[in-house]
Amino acid sequence: QVQLVESGGGLVQAGGSLRLSCAASERTFNNYALAWFRQAPGKEREIVAAISWSGGNRYYADSVKGRFTSSRDNAKNTVYLQMNSLKPEDTAVYYCAAARTFPRSSVFTTANEYDNWGQGTQVTVSS
Repeated sequence: QVQLVESGGGLVQAGGSLRLSCAASERTFNNYALAWFRQAPGKEREIVAAISWSGGNRYYADSVKGRFTSSRDNAKNTVYLQMNSLKPEDTAVYYCAAARTFPRSSVFTTANEYDNWGQGTQVTVSS
């Protein structure tokens, strides 16, 4: 099991930026595909972004394309989500998730494909 700890959430005005970080305990972090999901009150958890173990393959939900960027630093066992031009509808708890995929450069876009989850970090965007 991989221990994942998110940080970087907070309150920001619409149009602002935040950078989320997710630190992993696993020394073979570079064997895992990573993803960011979010869940707003009363809504289902949804994929935001996903990145393959090498960083070569990435996926973004249509709602965040052009505004959010996912990256990873395998030397630091950390994945990032840079969020720009934030909107009130981005308000949610954001979760980091990991799935072992090496050597495949897969990205997964559904929650049930990930078996390691962080505790979540709250992002609130005020209008």
